[in-house]
Amino acid sequence: PMKVRTIFNACHFSAEKMQKMNLFATNELCLDVYCLEPGQDQRVHKHEASSKIYIVLEGHGRFHIGQEVKEVGPGQAVLARAGEMHGVANTTMERLVLLVSIAPPPQHP
Repeated sequence: PMKVRTIFNACHFSAEKMQKMNLFATNELCLDVYCLEPGQDQRVHKHEASSKIYIVLEGHGRFHIGQEVKEVGPGQAVLARAGEMHGVANTTMERLVLLVSIAPPPQHP
């Protein structure tokens, strides 16, 4: 059967840390929703063999991609290529909701 998910129904926020909820996962890609309260972030890191696309649905984020830092808002997308350092911070007073795709999914030990 066709799998359908309502993105905003998957949103969940926590005062402790950024929340990451999976919408879909296959061997080829993973699609998640990231929910960040004001002041929360995803630490800067990298995936050697996976590329990531962040799409801002609500709010504004400060994205770190490679050596660049840029503020990005609703309707904008950001690419982090495989091997590039990347992360995002919510430096505003509003919630940040991101649709995030990574392909292929990183292998975790």
